[in-house]
Amino acid sequence: MAHVITRPCCNDGTCVAVCPVNCIHPTPDEPDFLTAEMLYIDPETCIDCGACIDECPVNAIFPDDQLAAKDEPYLQINADYYKDHDVDGGLVKHPKPPALPDGEGLRVAIVGAGPAAFYAAEELVKKRQIQVDMFDRLPTPYGLVRAGVAPDHAKTKGVESSFGMVEKKQNFTYHLNVEVGTHITGDELRERYGAVLYAVGAPHDRRLGIDGEDLAGSIAATDFVAWYNGHPDYADRTFDLSADRVVVIGNGNVALDVARILVTDPDELARTDIADHALDALRGSAIREVVVMGRRGVEHGAFTNGELLSLNELDGVDIVMPDELVLSEETAAAEADDSLDSVIATKIRIAREFADRPRGGDRRIVFEFLTSPTSIIGADGVEKVAFVRNRYIGGGVIEQTGEVGEIDAGMVVRSVGYRGRPIAGLPFDEVKAVVPNDDSRVLDATGGSPIPGLYVAGWIKRGPTGGIGRNRYCGEEAAKAIIADFAAGVVRNPDKDASDVVDLVTTRGAHRVDLAGWKAIDAAERSAGRESGRRRVKLVTVDALEAAADGQ
Repeated sequence: MAHVITRPCCNDGTCVAVCPVNCIHPTPDEPDFLTAEMLYIDPETCIDCGACIDECPVNAIFPDDQLAAKDEPYLQINADYYKDHDVDGGLVKHPKPPALPDGEGLRVAIVGAGPAAFYAAEELVKKRQIQVDMFDRLPTPYGLVRAGVAPDHAKTKGVESSFGMVEKKQNFTYHLNVEVGTHITGDELRERYGAVLYAVGAPHDRRLGIDGEDLAGSIAATDFVAWYNGHPDYADRTFDLSADRVVVIGNGNVALDVARILVTDPDELARTDIADHALDALRGSAIREVVVMGRRGVEHGAFTNGELLSLNELDGVDIVMPDELVLSEETAAAEADDSLDSVIATKIRIAREFADRPRGGDRRIVFEFLTSPTSIIGADGVEKVAFVRNRYIGGGVIEQTGEVGEIDAGMVVRSVGYRGRPIAGLPFDEVKAVVPNDDSRVLDATGGSPIPGLYVAGWIKRGPTGGIGRNRYCGEEAAKAIIADFAAGVVRNPDKDASDVVDLVTTRGAHRVDLAGWKAIDAAERSAGRESGRRRVKLVTVDALEAAADGQ
């Protein structure tokens, strides 16, 4: 018997470190760790010790004889990885950390409370000499784990338990519901903290750049996801779900999340922590078909195999793949001689299995590959999407064929990525939409020298790529940079201390939420959830969250 990693895998690598036989790959010191969809257990090497089960923060690992029926495909997925990957990669190395200055402390301000911020904080609070103060403009922490992970992926949200261990540390303090730039400036943080780490993500949507993009009914996936997840900024939004067909442009994990939520039985969603206003709207939805449109072929789909496979769990929903899955010449040749990368081969295999399945549901998700939208058409709102077909011309390059068409749609969801925005007082690369940095250290406007005491982590550092596991690596990298600079004397606490922060932000109108306030919010939501058999019932307005934080 062996153990198997399943879909909730967050790639954070904690399981790797506890494996006594190095059977979990890729490890953080292997080249493909940063781009891996998930981690994999080698069934030939696993000794069934179970150490990884206790360490996994999202409960994604099971003995192979205890898999649920929906997770059985992961037996093959784990095994397939080792068809073309070496199992002899090095173990995770733990170099001796640098010695910190005797008798000195360091105050670190972290701006943002998402995964990258918490993984950085987790490393920093291990050093008793370092005090971490975390700022976020919302009354609740956890960033996209709370407001981005789909409500029907509850296991993925289990990573919150790791964050909960960090927030309990004596050298950690919350300043939630405090907006940097409004209640306290970046310069004022630098006057009080020896290091300031920005982990603010990439909150905006990327644009398509086509005609009709701003028609009523053309919406950003970032907005829609935040709405159904109960983000306070979007609680009062309304979306017209009266059309029979919706087109989702893009084929990453977020696109699949949106498609899945739109066709899932609301009674199923009612068991999750989806926002009540979204659940009510979806109960009245007329949507029966979601078309997922991607400009490249199936083998280049940005969705992970786990997300694609999760569509198997939708009752009454047909997954419609093209009758013939068109592959690039390179992919077809590699498939023919059995040299195709195992992850891509698995993606193609899953897609073909969907194509071969009988249909009979009353709702469906239709995949359109090698298809690019050229305009969104309508008078007062979305009516059609015009498109052109693409083809491969070699070397992974596509070109338009000239074959055009239109598809009726009452709503378009644009899901082509996230984009960072400038931060006051920091340089910004408008093309890459990131803060220029070298190994997490913010570079000056010329891009040449690090600015002492300023750091970045997460999507604002590297762009919107990778999920929770990648953000763990990124956050830890930023923390190690701060610790190294503290050890080397590059950063030191300024003369002004941070004892006045609470009074300062309060006088400027902040209704600050501390750890006790967040725990009160959490308890109120979970209590409401227990009454209705749900994980939690989210409070979705700032006023309601503030009241809960105050015990009202």
